[in-house]
Amino acid sequence: MLRRKIITTAIAAIAGTALSASFSLSYAQAPAGYPADYSKIVDAAKKEGKLVIYSATDTKAVEPMIKDFKTMYPDVQVEYNDMNSTEVYNRYISETAAGGNSADLMWSSAMDLQTKLVSDGYGLQYQSPETSGIPQWAVWNQSAYGTTFEPAVFVYNKRLVAENEVPKTHAEFAKLITTKLDKFKNKVTSYDIEKSGVGFMFITQDSRENKEFWDLAKAFGAVSLRVQSSTGTMLERISSGENLLGYNILGSYALVRAAKDPSIGVVLPKDYTLVLSRVMFISKGAKHPNSAKLWLDYTLSKRGQTMIANEAKLYAIRADVKGETTSSDLAKQIGTGLKPLPVNPMLLQYLDQGKRLAFLKQWKETAGKK
Repeated sequence: MLRRKIITTAIAAIAGTALSASFSLSYAQAPAGYPADYSKIVDAAKKEGKLVIYSATDTKAVEPMIKDFKTMYPDVQVEYNDMNSTEVYNRYISETAAGGNSADLMWSSAMDLQTKLVSDGYGLQYQSPETSGIPQWAVWNQSAYGTTFEPAVFVYNKRLVAENEVPKTHAEFAKLITTKLDKFKNKVTSYDIEKSGVGFMFITQDSRENKEFWDLAKAFGAVSLRVQSSTGTMLERISSGENLLGYNILGSYALVRAAKDPSIGVVLPKDYTLVLSRVMFISKGAKHPNSAKLWLDYTLSKRGQTMIANEAKLYAIRADVKGETTSSDLAKQIGTGLKPLPVNPMLLQYLDQGKRLAFLKQWKETAGKK
């Protein structure tokens, strides 16, 4: 289900705390280790007084980050718009084409759509002082920045799928649903790749990585794959038993749900695990570009990444961050099987209209309901 939540943080929510007071003293100063003239960006952001973000990251996950950001920059009002990844793209494009107001900063899990926007000239080039803290593959054209390190996982119902049935690799997933067709008919779910930007990206990258991909697609067709545009909806249906298995589910959300839901089990595939990084860029047409720079730098900083790991639970991309969900911990679990998707034009291959339509046609013919 598409949703839009808009929140505006209030200074009053954090005013009076010791943390707020300590940062108020240093407001309009460059953070430690930043160039001395960074204070000019801070001053300019204070005058702008606002930041508009379009994002595909759940509001609930980001609220702690916004509150923490406000302790550093209390005069910047944050308007946070939470949407489906495809809606983020379409809304920004339509508003920009109409010459109206739109987002200052774009943040989405649909890496390919974000990269396309930057490639098409919508991104503002900005060399973040935090660039050295993230992997080289996570930065492109000094405009598009990867901010998280989130795996694509298998999800299963722990009550109804026996431990010896749980697939550990992509080949095992295909074998399970093929050999136990009666059990898994109409019980396997994944993203609707026509409606979900992240779903389309995952599945096309899967086709590049997995030599047996179309055999897996045939198995999906045999069990009449159920598709959704929302991760939350898939997790709900797996938890209830309406569906038994989920494929290519965004691991950050799945693992948070599994921690509190005894019906949810999560598998990091052992043969390879695709890793997504939510891409952020500042709009070239931003009305509040300096406020956007502050948010981008905060998100990439060790402080912001620590919030991502411990509060947002989105997996920090920085290797020097400790917490519950980090790239370092994921690397220990999967090792060389991790396949992070780089932020670069390689992601655009299947956004070519001809290739996109050809892929969707083959997908429907192979994985469509039988």
